[in-house]
Amino acid sequence: MEPPAAAPVERLITGTAARLGHAPPAEWARALRAVPRHLFLPDRVWLRDGEGAYARCDRANEPVRWWDAAYGDEPVVTRLSDDVPESSASAPSTVVRMLEAAEPTDSMRALEIGTGTGFNTGLLCHRLGDEHVATVELDPGLADQARANLKRAGYTPHVVCGDGALGWSDGAPYDLLIAGCSVRSLPPAWLEQVRSGGRIVAPWSSAWCPFGTLIATRNEDGTATGRFAPFGSYMEMRTRGQRADVELMRDVLRPGQRPEVSTTRVSPWAVAGHDLAAQFAIGLAVPDVWHSWDTETEEAAVRLWLAADDATSWAAVDHDGRQFRVAQFGPRRLWDEVATAWQRWDTQARPAVDRFGLTATPDGSSFWLDSPG
Repeated sequence: MEPPAAAPVERLITGTAARLGHAPPAEWARALRAVPRHLFLPDRVWLRDGEGAYARCDRANEPVRWWDAAYGDEPVVTRLSDDVPESSASAPSTVVRMLEAAEPTDSMRALEIGTGTGFNTGLLCHRLGDEHVATVELDPGLADQARANLKRAGYTPHVVCGDGALGWSDGAPYDLLIAGCSVRSLPPAWLEQVRSGGRIVAPWSSAWCPFGTLIATRNEDGTATGRFAPFGSYMEMRTRGQRADVELMRDVLRPGQRPEVSTTRVSPWAVAGHDLAAQFAIGLAVPDVWHSWDTETEEAAVRLWLAADDATSWAAVDHDGRQFRVAQFGPRRLWDEVATAWQRWDTQARPAVDRFGLTATPDGSSFWLDSPG
């Protein structure tokens, strides 16, 4: 079935421009016209239902809604498991922001991490040529489907099924590495496989907050230095060391635990509310700590849970209408760490995401504000 409306790609470009605040650069507008997004979506997708969940949309049963999603500027979930997205097609404006940040030029060799549906790969192929693009996807089924999607759109880059954290050394060195998944640190293989002066563009994630995009340059000494940009919220790389499989009720809370009880003046909404700059800063300052809201506890109307990735420490913050009550258990006092990080961010005039940067070495990363060191 063909699109129900004429020239849906022009609607996509208009929607992308509205979200970006400017028209897509000419080279990416041409790519968006040349790479039909609907060719990269399955017949069954899941769309946001406006209530924090996802509703199924089948192309055969709801063709107009499906086509609207294909050429709208919203993310489309392509695989759902237990109501949790496992794979998605990012909003076109997010894709264009990443490509703008990457600044690819003619004859550049690019490595993409996280092929997904292959749409972003197709845009890179249109800009650089198939022979200059390699892409790595961990999931064999997704890799096969992306390869088929790309072929249907007329592109044949090198699609590798493998661990994105290892890159693809056979095609190195690369001028550009761009990730379609978020990371908590730059894998050493990425630093090795990007040439000196090359660019790395990777969505960032901490245990606290999956937000921000690192735009870094690879240095002659094998390190990389760059700043964060205030956009991008991607699924985490499914590689050991980049995400933790920890659940509060299953792994963290145990009978007989006796937490230390106190009060705090810092609101839980200040550290885990709608201010993404605050959450981003806390994520950098307090590693391996995540949070979740609980509205079903009997002790309070709303509770903020905090837990460490190693499942040894936790905290809970309740509001009883008069004060914030804190309970903390384990070798780390998680609320104290988070509240201190927020207060430090607050006293530094609440710096925005783009004032933070990173210096990465094969042994780890260090974060900085305004300038390295």
